[in-house]
Amino acid sequence: MSEGDDAGAAPRRIVQRGLYFDELEEGTVYVHRPGRTLTEADNVLFTTMTMNTQALHLDAAWSETQPFGQRLVNSMFTLATLVGQSVPQLTAGTIIAQLGLDGISFPAPLFHGDTLYTETTVLERRPSKSRPGQGVVTFQHTGYNQHGTVVALARRTTLMWTKDAHEAAEQGKHSEGETLET
Repeated sequence: MSEGDDAGAAPRRIVQRGLYFDELEEGTVYVHRPGRTLTEADNVLFTTMTMNTQALHLDAAWSETQPFGQRLVNSMFTLATLVGQSVPQLTAGTIIAQLGLDGISFPAPLFHGDTLYTETTVLERRPSKSRPGQGVVTFQHTGYNQHGTVVALARRTTLMWTKDAHEAAEQGKHSEGETLET
């Protein structure tokens, strides 16, 4: 520090977050990294935790007799991971609500040991008609395995904050109940 610097000044703080409604542009593709290698333990835990007793996820011997010749990664785990991979870059701390999912498909299977990579395209965005300072954004999530094969697709509609409205709402939270001391 030079002589004129304020040694007691607080350092600049940057909070990790997703993007606000006003920062998202239609047609932009976000590439989410790192990928996620899906293990047998992940698949068995998710499958049993959600009470899905489908033998295609749990029974190795029986699955060997089926068309894919091995257990499949639970498609609901694939979907959750597909969306989850986008959160840090797009919606962490900036989403108000997930409004819906549609267009969900799994054109190719994932197996234990495969790695899921996700990309997200902003399909559409519009200001909310009933909620000032908020907007509706539709994302297209596309998941690929390590070979570049599309393994999952989902369209996701969200309600997102604008930057100014979110900052005003946060400021209001911090000022409620505060009193001035004289």
